[in-house]
Amino acid sequence: MPVAVSSPLLFTPSPAPQTRKSRSLLPSQTLTLRRPATFSARPRLAIPFSIRAAVAIEKEIPENERPETFLRAADDSAAAAPTSVRGRFERMIREAQDEVCAAIEAVDGGGKFKEDVWSRPGGGGGISRVLQDGGVWEKAGVNVSVVYGVMPPEAYRAAKGESGAGGDDSSVKAGPVPFFAAGISSVLHPKNPFAPTLHFNYRYFETDAPKDAPGAPRQWWFGGGTDLTPAYIFEEDVKHFHTIQKQACDQFDSSFYPRFKKWCDDYFFIKHRGERRGLGGIFFDDLNDCDQEMLLAFSTECAKSVVPAYIPIIERRKDVPFTEQHKAWQQLRRGRYVEFNLVYDRGTTFGLKTGGRIESILVSLPLTARWEYDHQPEEGSEEWKLLDACINPKEWL
Repeated sequence: MPVAVSSPLLFTPSPAPQTRKSRSLLPSQTLTLRRPATFSARPRLAIPFSIRAAVAIEKEIPENERPETFLRAADDSAAAAPTSVRGRFERMIREAQDEVCAAIEAVDGGGKFKEDVWSRPGGGGGISRVLQDGGVWEKAGVNVSVVYGVMPPEAYRAAKGESGAGGDDSSVKAGPVPFFAAGISSVLHPKNPFAPTLHFNYRYFETDAPKDAPGAPRQWWFGGGTDLTPAYIFEEDVKHFHTIQKQACDQFDSSFYPRFKKWCDDYFFIKHRGERRGLGGIFFDDLNDCDQEMLLAFSTECAKSVVPAYIPIIERRKDVPFTEQHKAWQQLRRGRYVEFNLVYDRGTTFGLKTGGRIESILVSLPLTARWEYDHQPEEGSEEWKLLDACINPKEWL
């Protein structure tokens, strides 16, 4: 996301899921998972994308200290003010980063985050924090970035999820696009297979008119979400997680939770597998159909809900005994996580297209994952139940 220069998950598309014909997971048995009836029998291969940056956003510069702000008053004094939307959003994501990292370290009991601070000559910078091989966490990354400047039209189309030129959309006009993007992005991978992975990101984005379209109004939008990816289903955990998401949404609009829950189920869909990455949560993107102040407050509340939604689950599951079979299944599900992020995630493709900071772009990937040829879980097993829920999203509340 321009933010994907530091955090690969800040921009994400919102296509509806594709379907294909029913296919039994266990050809030798009579029971099958309930796949939607319109799936085609053969998976469609994803269209490959180029990872060579045609016009790269300039490389980051390592810094020794965190600045008070990444905004520079000389660039736009009004927009850079602490009371501006840009200033308040930056403050919110940096406070959320501190809160989440403190909670993660407290639960881990020994692991500490490594921090990298960086800046960009064109404007802005970021703070990347990663904890690896801790007592509880295999890998935990929590990144913030505040970047702005001018990006090539190819990068803008990647950020907006648009595939090519043409049509009447001003976003496909030739010429560089002035932008501002800020966000927090995190993926938390625990060691215990009974403890779920969590992903969350919240972002704010502005563009000015392309240089060949002077006078067009500034555009802005918010995006984000929080979603849960377990290897095994504990209904009390999933219900707790979704309850916290609903409570955050209901403070602003009772339609938000059902709308954003479905959006999450639709987005985190691995098309070539015909299944979702996990058990969902909330997701929204390109959101500007409400008051800007309200959406800023909503994003803030969602970010604050991460710790109470997730940490109680980890505390319940982090010490549950497990077998090698449980671990192997977790690694297979981690493989699905990798597939989604590398093939479909808009932020990852944006970062690769613009020559972004590769360590931050790929921070969402787990340390370890597994692929087995034609692996099928035993029908009726706990592994099968998880896969069924990923193929057929449920209403948990």
